[in-house]
Amino acid sequence: MKLWSDSFGNGDSIPARYAAGKLDAAGGVGFSDNLNPHLAWSELPAGTRSLVLICHDFDVPSRGDDVNKTDREVPADLPRVDFFHWVMVDIPPGLNAIAEAQFSRGFTARGKAGPSAGHGARHGLNDYTGWFANDLQMAGQYFGYDGPFPPFNDSLVHHYVFTLYAVSVDRLPVEGAFTGPQVREALAGKVLGEATLSGTYTLNKRLVRA
Repeated sequence: MKLWSDSFGNGDSIPARYAAGKLDAAGGVGFSDNLNPHLAWSELPAGTRSLVLICHDFDVPSRGDDVNKTDREVPADLPRVDFFHWVMVDIPPGLNAIAEAQFSRGFTARGKAGPSAGHGARHGLNDYTGWFANDLQMAGQYFGYDGPFPPFNDSLVHHYVFTLYAVSVDRLPVEGAFTGPQVREALAGKVLGEATLSGTYTLNKRLVRA
């Protein structure tokens, strides 16, 4: 299997238009264009019945004590956890690409609608659902793609991995407002092949200048 993007190269810095957050002219941070990137694939394994797409960041701080504080940085040695930015299942194998901005254009307070993604595909919840759960203005179910918005004071550059799985079933056994961990569990024993594409992103001005 092969997976690539016209939006950025494998291992490259992700352009800000594909992120949920960006540095603003005043030196602070704010919402960005939040476009989903273009993705394309080929050479699916024989027997592929559907595709699953997951985008996750594995550099998210496991504790929020130091997150987005102006007087300190999140330490690099803090244990890190996964944050899911995009979960999509039941993609027909006859499709071979997702267009830029096809599923996301701008950041939607309280989340974009779901789970239907067209062509029989379904979107799961991304982890902004939990991030904004206690915010009265933003709380909701965040389906589909919402891009990078790492802490502006994190000492690590974050890595975002897009993984496309070829699976042996037409419909993955997850229902309703399903999550990334639920999809990973449901994939067990059904994966025929996979391909990855990764990019990096930071809002730490010290690292951007570097």
